[in-house]
Amino acid sequence: MMSGRTIMIVGNGEAPEGAAATIDAADVVIRFNDCRSAGAGGTRTDIVAVCNTGRPALAMLGGGHWKNSAAIRQAREIWSVRSAEKFAGMRAALAETHPDLDDFCDDYTAGFESFTTATGRVHRVISVAAHEQLDRDLARFAPTPYVVPSSGMVVIADVISGFASADDHIVLAGFGHAGWALHPFGAERRYVDALVAEGRLRRLPSSFSDLSQGA
Repeated sequence: MMSGRTIMIVGNGEAPEGAAATIDAADVVIRFNDCRSAGAGGTRTDIVAVCNTGRPALAMLGGGHWKNSAAIRQAREIWSVRSAEKFAGMRAALAETHPDLDDFCDDYTAGFESFTTATGRVHRVISVAAHEQLDRDLARFAPTPYVVPSSGMVVIADVISGFASADDHIVLAGFGHAGWALHPFGAERRYVDALVAEGRLRRLPSSFSDLSQGA
């Protein structure tokens, strides 16, 4: 039997076929933003990690759809992935290198804080130190030029470095390591592969049968 918790981090990519029950059986399920993973990727949602800057944040806070969705209603914690301090420090450089990202660093953390306070949930902001450590870790995997790591990679690194206990089991589902060109997805994939090789986390479906059997 496994000791510790199973922490399932479910990205918005395609979940392995038949994995819904295994995901829902985890002790903690973390999803992202609008929780597109819910459905084929199970329904349990304990924590939702949100992109709390720029257009994604504005879209989530701007109407009732996100706030009233089934996944958000059941979540007990909302994590703001992006440190306001980190992103404020990026604004001037981005204005020079990527002027089209003029609203990228606009901070809506206060909106998520107000929402969680009003609905009796926990709100947590991932620290600037966690972002900076992740940048250093990714540098070992020769990333192409990028603006920021993906929210998924930030959460994976944060869970490994502090949220998870030594005897917890961290499992990933729905991570295709593809998307916005200014995330370093190639380096992120190599970093995750290294963490898997070190036994610090697992992916579905390779760990699917083990988890199903409680090994």
